[in-house]
Order: sequence, then structure tokens, then C-alpha cells
Amino acid sequence: MKHMYKSFPARRISPADGQYFFGYYDLQPISGNLHLAHKIGFTDRIQKPGESAQIGLIEIGKDTFECLDTTEGWCFQQGAMLQWNPAAPGEEIIYNSFDGFDYYATVLNIHTGAKRYLDRPVANVSPDGKYALSINFERLYNFRPGYGYAGVGDPFYYENHSANDGIFLIDMETGKSRLILSMEQIWEFYGRECYKGAEKKITVNHITFNTDASRFLFLVRDFAAEGQKYLTATITANTDGSDLFLLASGGAQSHYYWKDKETVIFYCDGRDLPCVRGWLHSYIIKDKTHEGELVGGGFFNRDNHMSYTPDRKLLLTDTYPDESRIQHLRVSDLARDLCLEIGGYYSMQAPVDCRCDLHPRFSPDGRLISFDSTHEGYRGIYTVDMDEIRAYLDTLDLA
Repeated sequence: MKHMYKSFPARRISPADGQYFFGYYDLQPISGNLHLAHKIGFTDRIQKPGESAQIGLIEIGKDTFECLDTTEGWCFQQGAMLQWNPAAPGEEIIYNSFDGFDYYATVLNIHTGAKRYLDRPVANVSPDGKYALSINFERLYNFRPGYGYAGVGDPFYYENHSANDGIFLIDMETGKSRLILSMEQIWEFYGRECYKGAEKKITVNHITFNTDASRFLFLVRDFAAEGQKYLTATITANTDGSDLFLLASGGAQSHYYWKDKETVIFYCDGRDLPCVRGWLHSYIIKDKTHEGELVGGGFFNRDNHMSYTPDRKLLLTDTYPDESRIQHLRVSDLARDLCLEIGGYYSMQAPVDCRCDLHPRFSPDGRLISFDSTHEGYRGIYTVDMDEIRAYLDTLDLA
């Protein structure tokens, strides 16, 4: 793959009066000229019970922040799962909340202030906005504090894989949820075979619907003993929790993004792909098969947060800090075998789960890149103009 460099201006849209971030790379922060944001008061430690984040709007161009609510249901890596409601973009936002006893999700109309509630916190919302998936964020806090919530303890703490805990499907219209796949069912499906009969405590770490909400993918990880690395299994299932498929057995599996309803780009060790076994790279893998291929001929051999433009023609990726603590932002045209480095940003040192990843994401029309960064000495939200990048790519003669 050809690796080229051209810097494009990154514009900070968040005010300079505090610590701002959006959150994860596979959530949508932009609707028109409005960008969703969290505002917090510290960045050098994990949040404690009772500490809240502000939820609000940044008007791109004016770069002002309007606080709409506060929440104690947040974490450093994924925030409060703040996002526009796919069923009402520009009108409703979704975020997780806490009432002092339980976590739940709030759906807020930004124009009227009207709120409605879902009985569980959201981990992912379907592209059509009809359903959401929920997991145990308290358990996740014990596993990886940067991804879970601090308010209350895991009610299933002493159970390795409870029959009463697991993956819940929420009806976005009624706000009601039901358990569709228990931790015990998940363990029975893959755990006994993958761990050769050994008993393990497990949790679900990352879960997303595919592009038509017909199936979802989730990572299952074990609570490894001190000094040992946890293992990850990747499973897909129908929206009702049926027809489970073990896409990748216990090994090194990390970030992913659905390209379409059947294929996913996935940074993993490829252990179940006959073509290459044990190489940590980005792969394109077809669901319900073990068919896959390297992305970019093996160029993407470091973990990254990836997403596609809406037309799926360009791939957006980042890197973790290099030896100079620079995080790199890249746009790739895989059809032309080209990776264009568009910027490098200094990363402030922080505890692992408090770190600020770039977590880049495209606007719905693909004309803006949004990302979080600390290169100015505090957390901020930045945008890069994709029209300029496309215009430059069109000038390149790679013959």
C-alpha cells in the first residue's frame, strides 16, 4: 500500500473553558451544524460514584456549548453513549443516566426539552432507531473502568456467567427491555470448548448491530488472573438472540466496524481464518463464515479505530501514540491501494483507561471528520474538512 503524507487543518470546535470530548468512534455526534459533546472537570483519573458529566450541544461555526443535562452514567472511552436518535436526527438525542439506584437511558427532544426513558442503558442503537442493545455496565466497570459506570456494584459480581444477566433488547418505542441472551447461554455456546473445561468469569465488552439490524456482533472477554492477558471471543447473533455464530474463538480480538450487513472490518489475530492464522492485522470477514482477507495487504498491522464514509469508498483510521506520543489520523482509498496521512496530534500522558483516543468518525454526509484530542494541552473536539481531502485525492496520479 502506498503511504503518503499531507497535513490538513484541524479546527477546534469546543470552547477553551474546560475538558470536552464526544466519545466512541462508532457513534454519530453530528446533525447539520450541531455536534454532541460531554464536558467534564478532570481527565487524570477514573470517575468516582457521584461525579457527573455535562451533556450538550456545540454549534459548529459558533463553537459554543449549550448544556442540556448532566449524567452520572458515563465513562472516559464511550461517554454516556451519547448519540443522535437515528429515528429522529436533529431532534432527539440518546444518552445513559443514573437515578442513584439504577442505570437507564434518556431520550431528549432538544427543541422542546421533553424526555422519555428506556428501562436500561443503551450499549448500541440500531441504524433505524427501532431497537437498542443493553449490557451490564457495572460489571464492565470492574473489568475495564474506562468502559463501565462507577455508581453501583455489579449485582452478579460473584457469578461467573449468570442466567439472569447478559444481553438485553430494548424496544425504543415502548422503552421496555427483555433478556435475549444470558451470560450462561453465551458460556455454554463457546466457553467450555474455548477454555478446555476451565471455569472463567466473563463479560460483554463491545456490541453493535449490523447495517440493517438483522444481526449483531459482540466481544466476550474473561476476567484474567493478575499478570495475565484476557482472551476475547467474537460472536454474532440474530436480533432476537438466536442463531449464534463463533466468528473468532478466544484470542486477540479488538476494534471492528460493519461494512455492510454481512461483512465486518476487524482488527484481530485471524486465528479462525484459513488464509492466515495468528497475525494481528485488520481483516475483512464475512459473517457466519470463516472467510476473510487482509485489508491493504497487511498495512494495518496496529490496532486502530476504523470507520467508512457513508458510500463505503474511503476508510478512516487512527493510531495509538507512537514513541513521540503522536497519534496519527489517516484516510485510505483501498481501491487505489493508498493510505493518506492527514495529521498527527500530540497525546498527553494519562492513566490507561483515562487516555484520550482520537476515535475519529465521519459526519452523516461524509463531509466532515470529527475527533477528540489533547494536543493543545486539554481535551477538545476537532473537525477536518473531507471535501478538501477528496479534492486532493482526485489530483493524485498513482499510475
